[in-house]
Amino acid sequence: MRVAHDLAARVLPDYTSRFSRHDFTLPQLFACLVVREQLRLSYRKAEAVLRDTDWCKSIGMWWTPDHTTLCRAFGRIANDASIRPLFDGCVGFIENGRSLAIDSTQFDIRHRSRHYEWRCRRHAAGHGNAANTRRSATARGIPKLAVGIEASTHLIASALGKTGMGSDAPDFAPLLTEACSRGRWRRVLADAGYDSKANHHLARDRLGVCSWIKTGVGRPSEKPAADLYRRKMQRQLRGSQAGRPYAQRAQAETVMSMLKRNLGDCLRARTTHRREMEMLLKVITHNIMIIRRQPRVATEPSRPLLFTLFSDILSKTDRALSGNIQYLHFGVGCSFIH
Repeated sequence: MRVAHDLAARVLPDYTSRFSRHDFTLPQLFACLVVREQLRLSYRKAEAVLRDTDWCKSIGMWWTPDHTTLCRAFGRIANDASIRPLFDGCVGFIENGRSLAIDSTQFDIRHRSRHYEWRCRRHAAGHGNAANTRRSATARGIPKLAVGIEASTHLIASALGKTGMGSDAPDFAPLLTEACSRGRWRRVLADAGYDSKANHHLARDRLGVCSWIKTGVGRPSEKPAADLYRRKMQRQLRGSQAGRPYAQRAQAETVMSMLKRNLGDCLRARTTHRREMEMLLKVITHNIMIIRRQPRVATEPSRPLLFTLFSDILSKTDRALSGNIQYLHFGVGCSFIH
């Protein structure tokens, strides 16, 4: 909660308007929303948890915001104008020249999986085609999240929330462009769902990033691909990729598993727009959780910037907590020097 508040205080204004009541600041409400997302609670349960603890006092809140305040704050903070600066703050310490892995996943809109719904419809209908027809009608409203992750730290550098199923190839350009606006990348890795001539030329010719995209999308064929870069992928990505750069693409699957295991695979929002906003808030929460746990593996040159983040938090906490963070500073420093 303190890490989220410190991050938001760097990039978000204190208030949306000078005519607002000024009971709570936007960084304080953002920290409450991150706690709600991490604990996978409703607005009312989040209000009860915050009221029963003294967490709000640690970020300067003298009373707990009610559930309606949190709901309105979600609409103000989780939009594109506020989420993008938060992304910049999360991935600002990623070292340039790393690998970007791109992948996508789908979230459920109910607390039961689509496979369970399909099984129920199949056994109830008596005919498989009727069940598949009804299932395909609901597929247009399935939330879909596409992300670009930094392979070594599992931080999400770019994200795109949308609704509906379809080809992943059109999502490659906005994800890579957004990630390149936050740093330089040595290579971009993607599966066959992103295989496209336009994607290769965008990455290699316009952005200067070496693209590694597995071929095989579309109708199976033994003929070599027409494009130069796609023929190169057919040769170099044939067979096992263990120990090769393309093997880092599997880290994208790890991040998808982390998102769904830690933050849940079901969305609580009821409208399409707010579901897309909730997916982006999950991504920000995932990044904050990694930043909070980074001192365990402090072996990279970019770690000293984390010292500044934790030093600011240290100055705002009480004496009882300062001993733990000072011990954290000592452990991180020893690991980095080693």
